[in-house]
Amino acid sequence: MARTFRRPRQSHPIAELNVTNLIDLGFTLLIIFMIATPLINQEQTIPVNLPTESKSAQQKEDKSTHFVAISIDAKGNTYLEDRPTPVSKAELETRLRVFAAESKPPVIRIRGDAKVPYEKIVGLMDELKRNNLLKFTFDTQSAAK
Repeated sequence: MARTFRRPRQSHPIAELNVTNLIDLGFTLLIIFMIATPLINQEQTIPVNLPTESKSAQQKEDKSTHFVAISIDAKGNTYLEDRPTPVSKAELETRLRVFAAESKPPVIRIRGDAKVPYEKIVGLMDELKRNNLLKFTFDTQSAAK
């Protein structure tokens, strides 16, 4: 006698939705955002009131370009990247020489406070030129209309 080993076909639809994968996805995205958010705000740890400029079209930046931020606050203190303590002139010169020795030197972002004396910015630019770091930008904020 021949026997069939098939299961009887279920005729009712599955009414339950398995949300385990959606919960896993949600937690993964939450972790990614929790890690990425401090990195986005990292360069803004040094309080600098940037000068304002009128709105204009911005050039697209190259994705392979490495940027290094040098901030000068209203008191004239110089900060390198996101370090919360001011750097001395000798330490800044040493770090600039290290940057200049790289195979592809970084673009220096000058973040000068609007109230800082112009002489401090020019002094920083002179130091950049002495170390052959000729690519630098000035960070500003756009004026509200």
